[in-house]
Amino acid sequence: MNPCDHLLESFAVAVKAADPTHIIPSNLPHPPPGRTLVVGAGKASAAMAMAVENAWPADARIDGLVVTRYGHTLPTHKIKVVEAGHPIPDENGERAAQKILSAAQALEPSDLLLCLFSGGGSSLLSLPAEGISLQDLQAVTHQLLRCGASIQEINIVRKHLSAIQGGKLAAACRAPILALIISDVTGDEATHIASGPCSPDPSTFSDALAVLARYHLDVPATIRQLLLAGIEHAIIETPKPGSPIFNQVENRIIANAHQSLVAAADYFKKHEISTLILGDTVTGESREIAKCYAALTKEIRLHPQKLKPPLALLSGGETTVTLRGNGRGGRNTEFLLSLLIELSTLDNVYALACDTDGLDGSENNAGALITPDSLIRANKLRLDPVSFLSNNDAYTFFQQLNDLIITGPTHTNVNDYRAILVL
Repeated sequence: MNPCDHLLESFAVAVKAADPTHIIPSNLPHPPPGRTLVVGAGKASAAMAMAVENAWPADARIDGLVVTRYGHTLPTHKIKVVEAGHPIPDENGERAAQKILSAAQALEPSDLLLCLFSGGGSSLLSLPAEGISLQDLQAVTHQLLRCGASIQEINIVRKHLSAIQGGKLAAACRAPILALIISDVTGDEATHIASGPCSPDPSTFSDALAVLARYHLDVPATIRQLLLAGIEHAIIETPKPGSPIFNQVENRIIANAHQSLVAAADYFKKHEISTLILGDTVTGESREIAKCYAALTKEIRLHPQKLKPPLALLSGGETTVTLRGNGRGGRNTEFLLSLLIELSTLDNVYALACDTDGLDGSENNAGALITPDSLIRANKLRLDPVSFLSNNDAYTFFQQLNDLIITGPTHTNVNDYRAILVL
């Protein structure tokens, strides 16, 4: 098997380790005396809902509604699937979130609220707080996604602009709650996955305002007014850790990036390739992280005293891209383009970087590949990688090389998967 096939197979193994079809059944509770209402949001929510239906006892009462990204739906029978906007929220997501909140409010103590959350849920479950409009929420989301803020910072703001996130769904429900969560954030904190609809929120309105100030964002006046009002009136703050609201709530992480990296490492070991997991919590600017990984790769390739090829360097997490140009690309292709520049013509090094949901940013690719001859092929096509990187146009660069990886939606999401194969 050639090196590129090894990389592609390892990515498939990493994605399979987070497949709801395999994970959901063993995490389902016994049906309650009353009905089970299934709600959820995220890129994996349709697959999670389908897995629940397939494993749920035929004679138990179950219905519900989950919202997923456009193009990510799957066939279900009792749990309705709605498609909505991501990463910018839209009217479909707003309507779905309102229906979910209203349905949860109608539950009795003998019922069960079964929640299915995964990456992407923050924008899909978009119910603006009283006093702000969906257009206001869209405007601030657009700025937050472009400024280089971390997902944790973005979600601190989102939770304080939402009528359902930041623990507010749990606060609205009288029934016991079990939230099954596929984590797409570093640290696997439930409060940051889909902005924690059923999780205590340790952040405050002051924290949200600080994020806006840190990145010098010019947000609608209604947003700033709401956050200032939240500081003045503690009664409208999100529910905090220790609140009795969460006495009957369990937030359970059922898949994360670490599990997928371990699965990929097992794959390489079976093919007699050593592995080093560099971590599943990698954050920072994509192009800067690539420089660090390039330095490590050069050391291994040129001075193999302790870490000897063949070796696969694996990592996960969620890097960021601060947009300076007007090109196309996501954080994984940007990482790879920067890595390619730093490695230059170093031989016998291959790399893959993909988003496990199958979509790198807002493009149609999961990520891309680089090979030892990538720069040679680029030069023949008169493609200057430095210019493409400066314009945040990594997608176009790898498209011209025919090295994009296109999988379509994977119906799961445990963040990025990066593998550097040193031979």
